[in-house]
Amino acid sequence: MAQVRPMRADARRNRERLLAVAAQAFAEHGEGASLDDIARRAGVGVGTLYRHFPTRQALLEAAYLERLEAIAARADVIAAARPAGEALAEWLNELAAEMLRVRGLKTLLGSAVTDSGTPKATACGDCLRVAATRLVRAAQHEGTLRRDIEPIEVLRLAHGVATASGLTRSGADGTTIRRYLSLLTEGLRA
Repeated sequence: MAQVRPMRADARRNRERLLAVAAQAFAEHGEGASLDDIARRAGVGVGTLYRHFPTRQALLEAAYLERLEAIAARADVIAAARPAGEALAEWLNELAAEMLRVRGLKTLLGSAVTDSGTPKATACGDCLRVAATRLVRAAQHEGTLRRDIEPIEVLRLAHGVATASGLTRSGADGTTIRRYLSLLTEGLRA
């Protein structure tokens, strides 16, 4: 079995700087932020950026992984405090609101839950799918969610709600998201 060599200290620092600058650039300019500009602002060459992150998608995922893991962890916190059906609705509300608040997150989630009908295996997508699965299965067991609903469908619908909410002027204030999610969850009830 081949051993994986630990990353050199300078390479680790470059990676951390790239992630910090990328998160800031994506927040400012969305997922289309210039990769050349990110490398320049991090004080490295574009080759170093691509050595650490071979694609824009890989950089976007790495920059937002902690944030998405935190959203996924919220599922357990909410589930401990509310009945299963309410927990699912509240978590979806938080997820959709975060997609509107953080530029690039909606695109990242969209790519994690679409791929010719099969979700892509990404760390970002995986943590959200695991959280959604727990909440969906609990709501189904409770009898408040239809049995034919799949967790990936719920994530796709949350993505759709965030997209639709973003089309309105008041979309990011949470009112529109809650209304759309309420309309959606009524159709998902058992």
